[in-house]
Amino acid sequence: MNISSSWEYKEIQIGKDYNTLEEVEAYDARHGTFRNIDEENDKIVKLLRLAPEQSVIDIGTGTGAFALRAARSCAMVYAIDISSVMLEYAARKSRALGVKNIVFCHAGFLTYRHTAAPVDAIVTSTAMHHLPDFWKGIALHRINNMMKTGGHLFLSDVIFSPDNTYENIEKWISKLEQIGGSSLRQDVEAHISKEYSTFDWVMDGLLERAGFCIVERAIEEGVVGKYLCRKDRGTHNPYKAL
Repeated sequence: MNISSSWEYKEIQIGKDYNTLEEVEAYDARHGTFRNIDEENDKIVKLLRLAPEQSVIDIGTGTGAFALRAARSCAMVYAIDISSVMLEYAARKSRALGVKNIVFCHAGFLTYRHTAAPVDAIVTSTAMHHLPDFWKGIALHRINNMMKTGGHLFLSDVIFSPDNTYENIEKWISKLEQIGGSSLRQDVEAHISKEYSTFDWVMDGLLERAGFCIVERAIEEGVVGKYLCRKDRGTHNPYKAL
């Protein structure tokens, strides 16, 4: 099946874009004020049980925080992002720290081609909402094909519970405004109105149809989904050209 360039989804930065290294540095510093990023990444590494001989793909690596943490626990990390500026910032951090087991790739869920051996784990945090649901499904099939059977996927994103959805969103926006001020509120409002976050039951089905078993699942405060999944079987990619 050949890709039809007239209808193939083009991955772009949805929401606020960052065009300079200075903007990315400010973004990195701001997130460190209301998130314990090191603690978050330590928990992910523990969940995945990363071992020194293993390899991992980080899709939507952003400023490279997880990739840098994972590089201390495994043999190879493939850090993927569609933003060339984010990727350059992450690569600079890696070079400054003398980290040599990260491969940086300018690509996305639909364009990254993994030519090395299948990996033991894949991580994607706050990135899959860039894709409409149909293309999330395609992305998850592609992710499955990059992994060893028995490997693990950790996925975290804005994912909504169908219970009290509006109330949960309003509470979440207000909470983040108290933490980060009006600019953070505006960012979250733009995310809700313009990006492609989805319901948990949609994500559950997409994961299961892509050959994953959901091991652990939580929708925190009804708006932040965290999934640990295991690849139990291979999958037929309905879009073979990808």
